[in-house]
Amino acid sequence: MMKKTHVAGVMVLVLWIACLAQAQPSDNPGDWKIRMRRSPVVEVYQQARDSLVNFSATERVVVERWGVSLFGDVFRVPAEQSQRSVGSGFVIHENGYIATNAHVVSSGSELVATFADGSEYEARVVARDTERDLAVVKVNPDKPLKPIKLGRSNDLMIGEQTIAIGNPVGLQNSVTTGVISALHRELPIGGNVVYRDVIQTDASINPGNSGGPLLNILGELIGINTAIRTDAQNIGFAIPVDQLHDVLPDMLNPETLNQVNLGIRISGKQPGLVIGVKEGSPADEAGIELGDRILNVDGEPIQRGVDFYVQMLSRQAGDTAKVRLARGEKALVKILQLEPAPIPDGPRLARELIGVTVANANEDVARRLGWPKLNGVIVIAVEKKSPADRADIRPGDLMVSMGQYWLVDVNQVGRLLSQAESGDPIDIGIRRKVRGRLYGGEVRLYAR
Repeated sequence: MMKKTHVAGVMVLVLWIACLAQAQPSDNPGDWKIRMRRSPVVEVYQQARDSLVNFSATERVVVERWGVSLFGDVFRVPAEQSQRSVGSGFVIHENGYIATNAHVVSSGSELVATFADGSEYEARVVARDTERDLAVVKVNPDKPLKPIKLGRSNDLMIGEQTIAIGNPVGLQNSVTTGVISALHRELPIGGNVVYRDVIQTDASINPGNSGGPLLNILGELIGINTAIRTDAQNIGFAIPVDQLHDVLPDMLNPETLNQVNLGIRISGKQPGLVIGVKEGSPADEAGIELGDRILNVDGEPIQRGVDFYVQMLSRQAGDTAKVRLARGEKALVKILQLEPAPIPDGPRLARELIGVTVANANEDVARRLGWPKLNGVIVIAVEKKSPADRADIRPGDLMVSMGQYWLVDVNQVGRLLSQAESGDPIDIGIRRKVRGRLYGGEVRLYAR
């Protein structure tokens, strides 16, 4: 027995030495030491760094400064100030779609996304889910971006290692490590807002980490860093990645964003799996059925839950898509045509359902109101005792979002309000200028 053990030990030692000899280049003896130091954390960071995004949101506000001249006259001088906030995010599709926290992009008239190579792009918000504190942002890159590897969060283990990467206090691409401290936490944020089923970790998470990735040791995304407890040390929280999988089909819904009819819903967790087909819709007429698995669209493979929706968002009403799918053991090809959806009368619905008169924001309106930049819908008038009046919406306010979606024009207001019924809650993001300063917030009202 001793001889066998001795021989086995010698064999292991020989194999280890052989591996070291193979790893050690003859021309640079120091390379093998670097390889020995290359830990799993180093591997994960180097895999993920090109997928990381640092956000800076800048608010430009005009304030009045008072002074007294040499002759004793009091005068006012308008001065512009910038207020800057930072956060993090990560790429979910190479065409420029990025995930982050809703609160990272809840304000800020100018949102800039910066990548590890120093490239910067102006970013626009596509959709937000404030209940889960998740958002999708879009940039227009000049080259394909590198998506992060999306994992799962329904098999997490307390004690397994975590790696957080983000932009803490403005320090770009900082890495911290820790473990999963607890699962299924409830995190009250304030008022009636409670983030549910969140991950607790002791990886250091600081202001600016919000929206960044929480990764496992395989480099897979398991959570989105969202909050810290200011009254405690080494306690951070992350939204489980499965919640991101759940909301992406709604956030990237081409029927709402592009005003088209499709009538199909694809799983966010199981790439290409058809989980809904509306009767009489273009998907139904094309012969797509519940349970089909879409393999590619016009030759582009569907490998992630977002792929199908991104493909559809690149098309307009009247376009067709050649869809190759699997149904059991069969491979089928279907032609899916995007039909135009009727455009509801946004101003009429806004007056009838919430009691506001609205108009598209434009450069002329921006100049007259003194706004540095306008994206959204301007409130022209508010009906007394209406839902908008009770929610303290005022003429001159800018409506920037409704529900999950960032507002672009009054047509989008119509699309969103056409889905509302009497008594339904409607969350509206408001930006208001008071004495030269810009303020942002969200109000909830109920359709009448």
